[in-house]
Amino acid sequence: MIPCNNCLVTSTHALRSLRTLPKAHLHLHFTGAMRPQTLLELAEKAGLRLPTFMLEGDPLRVPADQRGWFRFQRSYDVARSLVRCEGVMRRLIDEAVEDDAQEGSQRLEIQVDPTSYAPWVGGITPALEIILDQAKLSSAAYGVEVGVIVAASRMKHPLDARTLARLAARHAGVGPGEVVGFGLSNDERNGQTSQWAQAFRIARQAGLAAVPHGGELLGPEHVAEVVAHLKPTRLGHGVRLAEDPRLLDMVIEAGICLELCPSSNVSLGVYPELSAVPLPTLVERGATIALGADDPLLFRSRLLDQYQVARDVFGFNDATLASLARSSIKASLASGESKKRMLQGVDSWLQHEPGTATLQ
Repeated sequence: MIPCNNCLVTSTHALRSLRTLPKAHLHLHFTGAMRPQTLLELAEKAGLRLPTFMLEGDPLRVPADQRGWFRFQRSYDVARSLVRCEGVMRRLIDEAVEDDAQEGSQRLEIQVDPTSYAPWVGGITPALEIILDQAKLSSAAYGVEVGVIVAASRMKHPLDARTLARLAARHAGVGPGEVVGFGLSNDERNGQTSQWAQAFRIARQAGLAAVPHGGELLGPEHVAEVVAHLKPTRLGHGVRLAEDPRLLDMVIEAGICLELCPSSNVSLGVYPELSAVPLPTLVERGATIALGADDPLLFRSRLLDQYQVARDVFGFNDATLASLARSSIKASLASGESKKRMLQGVDSWLQHEPGTATLQ
């Protein structure tokens, strides 16, 4: 839980740099982590015409309905269609880890559905093994521990999810370049959550954490279904729990972390502006929260920006920002030794006299 004593009182003194605050990044999608410049280069090479907003660098903004999701998914598919070889897959992982390192992230848990890239590299097993191998290499290169979450899609048959769960189980571990969790992503409105319960049982039996999406496009009733059927360790988003204090308290009591992505919530039309995201409500209630960027390629907002939002939009002071970072580290699937090291870094950040806060 995150203590929130005077969390909305911003210090009048100089502020500590959020870039140097050690943190864990627990909600980032593989293709969505692509750098905008990489997208432009790949599209030019492929002769692909990009949507206007991608060319102009504007964040995607859609309404929170089926039409809005279709536009989001179509944009995501444009980027995914450019990932057609091992070299590009490795490049995406390496650049994502480098970007996280530059923002003070010491642990990254990146989500991927290997079936999307399987046709270009010989199947889902080679696709996952390429990602795991590069994750291990990039971990060593940038000093960021990288775990991989294999995520099934609500847009595909639940039997496909079971296949992915078995594949993930064969690569389970806690070290860099290993599978640490099993997720379920895409449109929350698709399918019945109970249909994916067997896939999550397979993953849990292998020691993998359950990290499905829920409670962003749909409200608390959807969270209740996800909790009942998938038994999550962490919940991707879960922001709509603020609408049901009783259910929120139950989730908090169960120790389920919420992977909050404020910029995503606004881009997907869940809230009209950042100030409407109920982050302060969730913090004050005592929720365990890990901030994440989700799909920075489309939302044009990275992990560091989420911490900046917490400071600038909600007025969180450095003590509360440090608590958010601690929460992300504790909720990560890193080893106990790694967590201890990262938490010591947060304590050190808070103990040092602040300088001028900057994102440069």
